[in-house]
Amino acid sequence: MKVIRLTDRSRGYPERLNVLHNPPKRLHTLGEDVNKLLSTPVLGIVGSRKVTSYGRAVTEELAESAVRAGICIVSGLALGVDSIAHMSALRLKGRTIAVLPSGLKSIYPASHRKLAKEIAVKGGTLVSEYDDDFKPRRESFIQRNRIIAGLSDALLVTEAAERSGSLYTANFALEAGRTVLAVPGSMNSPNSKGTNNLIKQGAIMVTSEQDIFDALKISPDKLEQLDIYGDNEQETAVLIQLKSGIQDGDELLKLCKMDIRSFQQTLTMLEIKGVIAPLGNNQWRLK
Repeated sequence: MKVIRLTDRSRGYPERLNVLHNPPKRLHTLGEDVNKLLSTPVLGIVGSRKVTSYGRAVTEELAESAVRAGICIVSGLALGVDSIAHMSALRLKGRTIAVLPSGLKSIYPASHRKLAKEIAVKGGTLVSEYDDDFKPRRESFIQRNRIIAGLSDALLVTEAAERSGSLYTANFALEAGRTVLAVPGSMNSPNSKGTNNLIKQGAIMVTSEQDIFDALKISPDKLEQLDIYGDNEQETAVLIQLKSGIQDGDELLKLCKMDIRSFQQTLTMLEIKGVIAPLGNNQWRLK
């Protein structure tokens, strides 16, 4: 399995990371093409490392519901909530992306080396901005969290204490314009103070999987039928909208959230490849 190395100027660099204040200059990925995984709605799931039985239960339930709906799960391979989210995706043969605070040859924590390998070989992807042998430092965990937020369409915090590191991820998500969701917990549980505070500050309260679907503006029944992929994130975004029935170029541009130059280049490449055809008057259709 080959490591794919990207710079912020590479064609395959995930465009959604450009919304970050300091997007990573380089990315190293191992596993499935990251843009293929990002072509469907993406839910970041983070939370406490010292997860309670309640936190484990709600994380498994919500992650599995999301995976069944075809949503890709992004997390940080950490102990607790992160690993539970990844394993829930793998258990259902779903998509998951693990963003590392270390290099690809220095998996952290070491106890998750097997999990990391399983993600890479079973249709998921490992992502790092660091050199392969880089060992994590305190600041690299926070830097990792911004990438989780940038890759996600929405971020779910299932359980977090008052000063949990996952709250950094929530702040990065808000700065990037992502929707933040949180699961409420007992007012007597220290492990739920962080999530309860997020809800008080305006995060969407999650009490069922439907809250996630509503936040992502998806219908699971329709999403499962979207089996068309382009060669990169931009092409796939256009193809998904065309398959849903959108044909107007201006509406496609708005829904795909791309700059005009990238959008026009994407349409040109899809037309050259014989995937789409112009109808005239800035209207397009799948061939």
